[in-house]
Amino acid sequence: MRFGINSFLFTSPFTNESTKLFRQFKKWGFDTVELPIEDPAHIDPAHVKRELDRAGVVCGTVCACMGPDRDLRGTPENQKTGMEYLTKLIDQMVVLDCPSLIGPVYSAVGRADAVPPEEYKEQWKTVVGHLKTLAKYAEANGRQICVEPLNRFETDFLNTCDQGLKLVKAVGSPAFKLHLDTFHMNIEEKNQAAAIRKAGKFLGHFHACGSDRGTPGNDHIDWKPIAAALKAIGYKGDVVIESFTTDVKVIARAAAIWRKMEPTRNEIAVKGLAFLKKNLK
Repeated sequence: MRFGINSFLFTSPFTNESTKLFRQFKKWGFDTVELPIEDPAHIDPAHVKRELDRAGVVCGTVCACMGPDRDLRGTPENQKTGMEYLTKLIDQMVVLDCPSLIGPVYSAVGRADAVPPEEYKEQWKTVVGHLKTLAKYAEANGRQICVEPLNRFETDFLNTCDQGLKLVKAVGSPAFKLHLDTFHMNIEEKNQAAAIRKAGKFLGHFHACGSDRGTPGNDHIDWKPIAAALKAIGYKGDVVIESFTTDVKVIARAAAIWRKMEPTRNEIAVKGLAFLKKNLK
């Protein structure tokens, strides 16, 4: 099990200049860095890889940033743009030596509508078709995709572990797995540990966040059963802190972070990592 940090805690967008963060992440004790790539044009993956190597950390995951124009259940143009973007991320991951593409790869974040059941079924078929194509591309390039259910306020398409597993099985590729996040599960799951156990061998990635998006451990989540569940399924993937603060304005607005939840974002990283290492490893 490796522990990582999502760079959204400190910057948006991530660019070549943002690689200066890597040395600090390494000093704090993180093994991996999770890179949300908002636009593939923002980085030279070869440069980022060199800076990762110099700092002594690895890019464990690339996080898909699904805006309104990237939607695998949207207009034909949105679907095309979304697939081109996700395919380009996989190409960059090869250069970055990054194994996993993670996040809500199915639809634009923030699209939450009460669509009729028949329309949802059609959306499902469309998304599954696209993800089968994308999974084949990932598998051919030695990568994997881990799909993330989000809470009801951020999507109406995929909210729970059960729905995520249904999608994983519908895509039916060894390169397509599930990504669970304690923040979203805190809203949508009856029991987080039970959801992790149900995910079992299909769990490919894990976000450890406080119940308020702050420091893991400084919240009301019951972490002991979560740790036991991860151990029970033999989870050996990355555990990444994906927290947000008001310091990064564009992300704060997107994630509805309207107040200061912790004294500093450094505290989220340092104290959160210490808590996770003590309680999960």
